[in-house]
Amino acid sequence: MKFNVPGKALQTQLQAVSKVINSKNTMGILDNFLLRVKDDVLTILGGDQEMQMTATLEIFDVDGEGAIAIGAKRLLEVVKEISNQPLTFDIDTDTGDVDLRFNNGHFNFMGLDATEYPPRAKNDPSAVEIKIPGDILAEGLETTIYGVSTEIIRPVMTGILIDIEPERMTCVSSDTRKLVKFETTKVVTGIETSFILPAKAANVLKGLIDKDEEVTVTQDSKSATFTFGTYELFTRLIKGNYPLYRRVFPKNNPFRLVVSREGLLKAVRRCALFANQASSLIKFRIRPSEIQLNSQDLDTATSAEERLDCDYEGKEMTIGLNYVHMIEMLSNLKGEDVLVELSDPARPGLFSPLEKVEGIDVVVLQMPMQVVE
Repeated sequence: MKFNVPGKALQTQLQAVSKVINSKNTMGILDNFLLRVKDDVLTILGGDQEMQMTATLEIFDVDGEGAIAIGAKRLLEVVKEISNQPLTFDIDTDTGDVDLRFNNGHFNFMGLDATEYPPRAKNDPSAVEIKIPGDILAEGLETTIYGVSTEIIRPVMTGILIDIEPERMTCVSSDTRKLVKFETTKVVTGIETSFILPAKAANVLKGLIDKDEEVTVTQDSKSATFTFGTYELFTRLIKGNYPLYRRVFPKNNPFRLVVSREGLLKAVRRCALFANQASSLIKFRIRPSEIQLNSQDLDTATSAEERLDCDYEGKEMTIGLNYVHMIEMLSNLKGEDVLVELSDPARPGLFSPLEKVEGIDVVVLQMPMQVVE
């Protein structure tokens, strides 16, 4: 088979599909892209044993059809070097010989039999179909991805819970020390379902979704397929029951603190330089118009203190928080000011943007750390 393809367009699609290919695979064939030509369309397939992704691309001057597996690393590196010009592929699917021609020369290398590649994965026929606006799904994943756990001892916590209700969608992530919730009424599906999306799939999706397009999600009990634009991502879902996240939110946090998000972020970063690296503790002494941040490391005889203006309604208190979690949260929250709702130094605090977006609610729950005065 033979076809022409714009180099830059091919590079874009190869880079997208390469995101789901592992650097080390137990099955050698998964180190390859599967290229399939049919009806003037090139389909690129790649994946691992948990995920598969396809990207399609219009091609020209097509002679014949068929499929071949080509080493992903080699093909991507070659196309990067010559992507600013049209490319011609001349492939003998019987011998595996690949001749790639460009303006000033050509490359010749070998492909593999396409039948060795695992077949394209599909959902169960009983799967439900959900349509979600691309901008909302992308924002939900971007807002919560940093909250997932990296500890595989609790697999359900290593992904994002997508909780679909008839007139609401909620994305939740947690590592048991913090919990991030993105809730929106801008998704109306008329159905009720939920699934735990692996972090790797979430990262791929949030980087590829065009926020002006709609995403179709086909989901069964074990897997989900996301279809959008010229891409289709199939992923196995994480098995298990996600904790009942709504129950962990305190029902009564009467004390309200408003502070500049950027100002607090910078203050935490500075105090973190002098905090104990093992505990990551910073003390926050909160008064009606001021927050005093304190950190120290007895091992290196260093300490820091900083004051920050705030607007606070409540009793004075000192609460200990993990600076790593604070920096992550403040870097990901949007808006100029952050609202903090508190009740007691030993109970969780709720952090959210002061300026609310209609139809969207973002809340981060932070567990406090023990403070010894």
